[in-house]
Amino acid sequence: MTSKKKPNGSAVRIGVVGVGVMGSNHARVLTDLPDVHLAGIADPDRGQAERVAKAVGCPAVTDLDGLFALGVDAISIAAPTHLHHSLALAAIERGVHVMVEKPIASTALEGRDIVAAAARAGVALTVGHVERFNPAAQSVKEAIRGEEILSIGITRVGPFPPRMSNVGVVIDLAVHDIDLIRWFTDSDIVEVQPMLARARAQHEDIAQLQFRTKSGVLAQITTNWLTPFKARTVHVATRKKYVAADLLTRQVTECFGFRPDGSYSMRHLSVGHAEPLRAELMAFVKTIREGGAPAVSGEEAVASLEVAIRCLEQDSGASLQPHDAQKSRAPEQGATV
Repeated sequence: MTSKKKPNGSAVRIGVVGVGVMGSNHARVLTDLPDVHLAGIADPDRGQAERVAKAVGCPAVTDLDGLFALGVDAISIAAPTHLHHSLALAAIERGVHVMVEKPIASTALEGRDIVAAAARAGVALTVGHVERFNPAAQSVKEAIRGEEILSIGITRVGPFPPRMSNVGVVIDLAVHDIDLIRWFTDSDIVEVQPMLARARAQHEDIAQLQFRTKSGVLAQITTNWLTPFKARTVHVATRKKYVAADLLTRQVTECFGFRPDGSYSMRHLSVGHAEPLRAELMAFVKTIREGGAPAVSGEEAVASLEVAIRCLEQDSGASLQPHDAQKSRAPEQGATV
């Protein structure tokens, strides 16, 4: 989709909708971007909005209409997922460019609705799959470019986030890695084999997900909210090399030159130092200014969301019950998406 361009020489006025943890970070980064003016922030929690506004030095309002009144060229939506659809459509109807945090919407149908509306209006639409901007993930992508990929294993685990209540680990965490698998392989996911369980949370908090891409790559995601510390690792096996990355420490190692005696060579790959969110927002601004395809399109985000929803729908295993895992089992009800 080609978007309307913002004339060079004038700052892009951007507003942030929803200033919880992620939205507050958006506001912080936007205040420091060149040729960008943080026009204001909107959040129904006036106290929170005013605290963030004071920290970043911009006006605070309680709703989207108030943000429009301040005059915005674009908005960054970091509100709860169930609000993405209505907020994005309201902005698009006004010709306002939209960046929306992952997942793009609660359902694939809503996501496609947003994509179609943006295309009709000719405005930029990009989705916040921020891991693509992680320098370690980008180093992996470059290392496997042109290689015959055989398998991908991704682990994304950590403690339960107290703020989370309406979705489980598949939508909140695994959708990041579904997107990475599609991005690493440049291929769609055609087979899904999920195993989900619920041990402590209202929705699934353990997931073992297996996939096959159209190009034949086997991939697996391990994710949970039971691990007392965060871990984010990627392992990619190709015909000629093996690449291992830690997305938190940003260390990437490549094994290559495999010999019949089992020996091989190993080296650490160069990794950049850019803040992923800053790089993501800069890419959004570039799309607004120059037009062309966004770094993460709405169509790509919908495809990843569809795979995540298939994982929830296809799981047929039993789930552990909160606080009573050893005494009884019941069919998994699936996360609300």
